[in-house]
Amino acid sequence: MHIDVVLNPAEIALLPARDLSQTTCVVFDVLRATSSMVTALAHGAADIHPVGTIEEAQALKARFPEAVLGGERHGNLIPGFEIGNSPREYTGLLNRQIITTTTNGTVALRACQGARRVLVGALLNLDAVAAELRASAPANVLLICAGTFDQFALEDAYAAGRLIAALDAPGVGDAGVAVAAVALRYPDPLQALTSARNGRALVAAGRAEDVDWCAQVSCYDVVGVMEAAVIRPMRR
Repeated sequence: MHIDVVLNPAEIALLPARDLSQTTCVVFDVLRATSSMVTALAHGAADIHPVGTIEEAQALKARFPEAVLGGERHGNLIPGFEIGNSPREYTGLLNRQIITTTTNGTVALRACQGARRVLVGALLNLDAVAAELRASAPANVLLICAGTFDQFALEDAYAAGRLIAALDAPGVGDAGVAVAAVALRYPDPLQALTSARNGRALVAAGRAEDVDWCAQVSCYDVVGVMEAAVIRPMRR
């Protein structure tokens, strides 16, 4: 297994042009999109439709009027949407379909559509993702750090580094070595998240409970798999 890492949105923008047909991608947007998705699936949501724009979300809602419309822009609830991007809003959606658009996370997911497999990663399901990668043993793994706006995000690199440490794979690229070092720098996941610019902004905005939630490690045994632009819980 060879592991490499995409560190920022500029690299993500190049993914659609890459040949990912033999690659398993794991997408991290720890604060907060993929953490919310993992929470939703762990609480029985039927499926999740990640889209890049508000207009795409609204068009999909017209097709699936019973779906829950969720997401954020600049961290805030989008006008006309039912829920935002707090994982705590995603615990009561049993058997519901979710349409979501976020600033970075859903864009990163859709950029990976050409991959052999796309998994949804977070600290919340880190052990489950590691177990799935060990079981499926893909030749190439690409960890996608969604970032914050157009910049690198410490919390995503931290989660990617924790996953690399858990896998102990023989082949790791330079970016993988770097994020593994980041993970070693922060033994306490909450310290990592509150040190990150995004974590500090959430705390300042009164959303410290979201940061606490997203800092939990491996509390859910669920892996989301995106196929044909729809995320469903993997059956294991």
